[in-house]
Amino acid sequence: MATEAPPPRNGTETAHAPASPTTEQFVEVQEGEEFGELRRTYRSFAFPLTLAFIAWYLLYVLLSNYAGDFMGTKLFGNVNVALVLGLGQFATTFLIAWLYSRHAANRLDPKAEAIKHRMEADA
Repeated sequence: MATEAPPPRNGTETAHAPASPTTEQFVEVQEGEEFGELRRTYRSFAFPLTLAFIAWYLLYVLLSNYAGDFMGTKLFGNVNVALVLGLGQFATTFLIAWLYSRHAANRLDPKAEAIKHRMEADA
């Protein structure tokens, strides 16, 4: 079976490839304030949303197990509270993914790119 992929490099074509940073450079960047800020920015978004979603999911599970009459309450037609809350789980998942995508593009990616470019320039 033929492929359109270029042949693998043989080691002599490394003049155009960026040099890899050393282990010491990685450790230095990891201990730096800029990387710490990037990590704090990520954690300040990811941890609260993760905890909120887990609490929301556990509420749904607990209501399903212990509040059957409430969850069986018909809202309209054959649609009950359990169905609406269950579909809300899917909607919440997609909302969180969309929010994270925006957060990463606006706040995380620029900081990470700056660190990456600086490391590649120093290598």
